[in-house]
Amino acid sequence: MSYFKHHVFFCTNQRAEGESCCNNHNATEMQTYAKDRIGKLGLKGKGNIRINKAGCLDRCDEGPVLVVYPDEVWYTYVDKDDIDEIIDRHLRKGEIVERLRLR
Repeated sequence: MSYFKHHVFFCTNQRAEGESCCNNHNATEMQTYAKDRIGKLGLKGKGNIRINKAGCLDRCDEGPVLVVYPDEVWYTYVDKDDIDEIIDRHLRKGEIVERLRLR
């Protein structure tokens, strides 16, 4: 059994000006928002959910991106509403959010 039910990694990579990267799409702000929301829902910690920053996840052209383990599901997002949907549907209910899923 995994230490966390879900471990979520947000790409927060910052590349040189003019290069595509997730942090140009508020990735750090969205990661902080997700981490705070998980805490407020009481879903943080062992046996529950961990929200982390990651360096480059090598999908910046599809960014911003996050990946949920152990499910190996990749998502893109635009705003807090998308993050809320991923939290509410995938992390809480186990439903993949197909409209945000990356293949």
